[in-house]
Amino acid sequence: MNTESKDKSPGFFSRLRARLNKGDSWLTYDLANLAPGGKIDEDTLEELETLLVMADVGISTTEKIIEDLRKQLARKELKDIDALKAGLERVLTGILEPVEQPLAVDGAHKPFVILMVGVNGAGKTTTIGKLARRLKDNGKSVMLAAGDTFRAAAVEQLQAWGERNDVPVVAQPSGADPAAVLFDAWQAASARGIDVLLADTAGRLQNQQGLMDELAKIKRVLARHDESAPHETMLILDASQGQNALTQAEKFHDALGLTGISVTKLDGSAKGGILLSVADRLKVPVRFIGIGEAAEDMQPFVARDYARALLSGGAHSETA
Repeated sequence: MNTESKDKSPGFFSRLRARLNKGDSWLTYDLANLAPGGKIDEDTLEELETLLVMADVGISTTEKIIEDLRKQLARKELKDIDALKAGLERVLTGILEPVEQPLAVDGAHKPFVILMVGVNGAGKTTTIGKLARRLKDNGKSVMLAAGDTFRAAAVEQLQAWGERNDVPVVAQPSGADPAAVLFDAWQAASARGIDVLLADTAGRLQNQQGLMDELAKIKRVLARHDESAPHETMLILDASQGQNALTQAEKFHDALGLTGISVTKLDGSAKGGILLSVADRLKVPVRFIGIGEAAEDMQPFVARDYARALLSGGAHSETA
């Protein structure tokens, strides 16, 4: 059963457009500036190519986008700036639509275990709190597991979210074995008939093999007691990290086999293009995008709305 409807809070994508278009990047760049004479030609596409790379889209994904637009240009479909914008929206949407897959909680698994992974500072704990709120609002019972035992602040933050959302939190003293914490949480959730167990994990730098080994151990321990668990391994990515976020995603995917990605911090310094690169390279479902601290600032990912938000004009900066 799909518990995440596509109903969005009023104005979410309007706010997404506004916040993405704050930065000095191609997102705020008036596309008309690419073709001051109104004619779309090879020079226009070369300038657009530069803007895409600067916006964290990445070289290989940018090349794919530009090649598609070149074919449209050869067919004389890109006659003016409006046609270019429409053509670009089609290409971007085509890259994003395959990963537009909302999170679905399978009621056949109790608890349905969601393992949240990602580097420190990406927003894992906050995303867990927001997701717990969404799940509760959709009628699901939820339990949180404080699997990041290396940072006392992480446990305290998770407990604060638990109190705010009135959901139980399973935690152990700092330095405890994270796999043991998650197993205890699984037992408690199973005994109480909890629908969803949201598990936080440590987020030391992704190039530390110890972290990947620890996460793999957590997955093995869970699988011993429920061979299908975890039912979702969700990576939390900080959009402001640019191409570093893609590197992180590739490492986590190689080590753990990700089943979902949520992208945070699309407000602020993020240029938004990294989501295109991640979608194109990894093909992993994108569950949620976030633009702020409030619970309603995290919403299910919708490809066409996102593409339109990237391309909306907005008031571009003077330096754009």
